[in-house]
Amino acid sequence: MIILDNKKMARYLVGAIFFILIDRFLKMLALNLGGQKLNILGEWLKFNFAKNYYIAFSLPLTGIFLNIFIVIIILILLYWAIKYYKKGMIHYAGVLSFLILGAISNVYDRFYYGYVIDYIDLKYFTVFNVADSMIVLSVIGLFFVIKFSNQAKIDN
Repeated sequence: MIILDNKKMARYLVGAIFFILIDRFLKMLALNLGGQKLNILGEWLKFNFAKNYYIAFSLPLTGIFLNIFIVIIILILLYWAIKYYKKGMIHYAGVLSFLILGAISNVYDRFYYGYVIDYIDLKYFTVFNVADSMIVLSVIGLFFVIKFSNQAKIDN
């Protein structure tokens, strides 16, 4: 039987919850500013409320089927996170928890508001939020976890 490392998993979950709380706070702040733009680093970085009806990087996909599809993906990822956790694969489960919680924050927006609240406006890029960053960084993190896990197997 594999002994589950609850402390490591707790660190992942506390970190993910911390960033989700920041995301929810900033989303409420963006809503309350009513479209007022705040320059943070001149024209390069602004705090700017934007309604995002689409998915990542404003790809033009929308509608109830998209919402159902996203919820199904979240449930599948949750299943795998629990499975990895039970197998003692804490880094896999931990990185997936960041991805899942980031996706849940955006799904909440979709169901409650009909769009995702974005607020980080980078010049020459797009407007996004902390939850989007969590999702993207989690996918990158998964590549590293997979690479180093496979490297450890090769080295042994």
